[in-house]
Amino acid sequence: MSSQGMGLAARPRALETILLGGAIAGVLDGFDAVVYYGLAMDVPAKLLFQHIASGVLGGASFRGGWPTALLGLALHFTIALGAAAVFYSLCLALPAMCEKPFIYGPLYGIGVYLVMHYVVVPMSRVAPRAAPVSASELIDQLFSHTIFVGLPIALAARRSARRAGFRSGAR
Repeated sequence: MSSQGMGLAARPRALETILLGGAIAGVLDGFDAVVYYGLAMDVPAKLLFQHIASGVLGGASFRGGWPTALLGLALHFTIALGAAAVFYSLCLALPAMCEKPFIYGPLYGIGVYLVMHYVVVPMSRVAPRAAPVSASELIDQLFSHTIFVGLPIALAARRSARRAGFRSGAR
């Protein structure tokens, strides 16, 4: 049996998986947020990233100008890199996650959304929402987290595993 018909135990490369997957997810998810919130709610990008910074600074982030917006941008990418690091760790324990990125990536993206929405944000200093999440916002969030967060991270992990010698018949 050829090595392409069976999975070999090569691990994805940590740095490649985390940096590539996290960077792509950060760019795509950030771009989606800027476009969606800009068009649907007329929220400027600066305010959007200040909102992210409010997770650590509270309401003071909105008085900090561009420095707090840049902090929010850095936090956004830190979260994306963290999500990629967690996926990488899961791939080590559950290699199927690397072998089937089109299944496990979107599922992971939904998990990231749920953890962010129900665990991270409530534990942060972000002010509670005045209004519930609208249907269009929920759809955008789920789309963004499945296609722009989970999938690129999973594809980066599969690419990394293949470059490290892993081969699988599942594509």
